Amino acid sequence: MTARALAVIAGCAALLAGCGVRAPLTPAPGANLPVAPLGRSTQPVADELLIPDPQAAPANRTVELRLRSEERRDDPFDLPPE
Repeated sequence: MTARALAVIAGCAALLAGCGVRAPLTPAPGANLPVAPLGRSTQPVADELLIPDPQAAPANRTVELRLRSEERRDDPFDLPPE
């Protein structure tokens, strides 16, 4: 490798190392956090807003791959349009 390539790699490594800095999250200057959701008396903090709700990332999700073609079961909710 040339000296220039090593310098570019070292610069990229230094930039990536700076990305790992963690600080408390705060809204941008002049911006506010969203209002409290309906039914909640307090406004959520920034860290709470980063946690996905169970519908967005269910823990019990099962993904079964179909290995061969199978006949579909009858779906009582698959109705024709009226």
